[in-house]
Amino acid sequence: MTEVVWQRLDGPVTFRLPLRGLMILAALLIGCLTVLAVSLMSGSYPIGLPGVLSTLAGQPPSETARTVVWEFRFPRTLAALATGALFALSGAILQTVTRNPLADPSLVGVSQGASLAVVATMVLFPAVGLAWRPLLAFGGALSVAALIQWIAMRRSGGATMRFILTGIGVAAFLSAATNALLTYGDIERALAALGWLAGSVHAAGWGEVRFLGWCLVGLLPVLVWAARPMAALRFGPELATGLGVAVRRDRMVLIALSVALAAVAVAAVGPLGFVGLVAPHMPRRLARTGCGLHLALSAAIGALMVGLADFAGRSLFAPVQIPAGLLTAVIGVPIFVWLILRRQAQSQL
Repeated sequence: MTEVVWQRLDGPVTFRLPLRGLMILAALLIGCLTVLAVSLMSGSYPIGLPGVLSTLAGQPPSETARTVVWEFRFPRTLAALATGALFALSGAILQTVTRNPLADPSLVGVSQGASLAVVATMVLFPAVGLAWRPLLAFGGALSVAALIQWIAMRRSGGATMRFILTGIGVAAFLSAATNALLTYGDIERALAALGWLAGSVHAAGWGEVRFLGWCLVGLLPVLVWAARPMAALRFGPELATGLGVAVRRDRMVLIALSVALAAVAVAAVGPLGFVGLVAPHMPRRLARTGCGLHLALSAAIGALMVGLADFAGRSLFAPVQIPAGLLTAVIGVPIFVWLILRRQAQSQL
């Protein structure tokens, strides 16, 4: 923290400014812009930076450059950055509310609930329009979150390990149900659902970008409000009650917010594993901040993580494209194992 003194007419006012955290946030945002620029330049049809800038300004060097940038690369990269931010915010809120550093939407069944609802609709009811997908994803995710919370809270207020084990069990059941639909459903519908389940943003267009943007704008006031109850809930329900927080109400609102963020991301591009687990941990190791700045740092890291995963997936093995969800899982699984081993070592001290 950096202490800053602001001189007023009636005397000085001192406040603390998390300068290190703000500098890291600025660096992460610059990293996201860099990933965006490199993604717009790279591909089977390479375009230099001046060509990209002139295309974005409405003066493309060729019609092909305009099509490649505006119709394919730009919306795809924006969708990757937005979904990464949403999954990271969802994981950060879920970890704070449950006081569980292992909580993640894809680990405790929330993403699987959203996926099952969408896949069941795609396979069994193909006439249902795409406009219903976000609502179906949110309903499936919220139902799973409510079930896990009810089971975990039945005794002792909901222990950390019980929450994780319940979520893993429910997630396994939902994954089995999803696989059954893919195995015995119509082959064409199953293939479409399978491509969506891989967590790839290669088919994302401006429709998905607009949907993600409007959802982020709509949820932003709730995220600003969430910083205060989250800061109190870090210390446990007893201290949070003493600080004037309506623990039961705010806890349910925050869980619903976490589910909504994950459901929006899943509905747009499919499930991306372990982003919500990894991204919230990194700000704690980079800088000591409050909950508000922690959310911002988590969102920036999640956006950068998925943006890099999508860029690597489409460029490292071109022309073969690897879904971003596979690469985030490759990164997230070792970190998840390390977190479990670290918690076991701490519990033995």
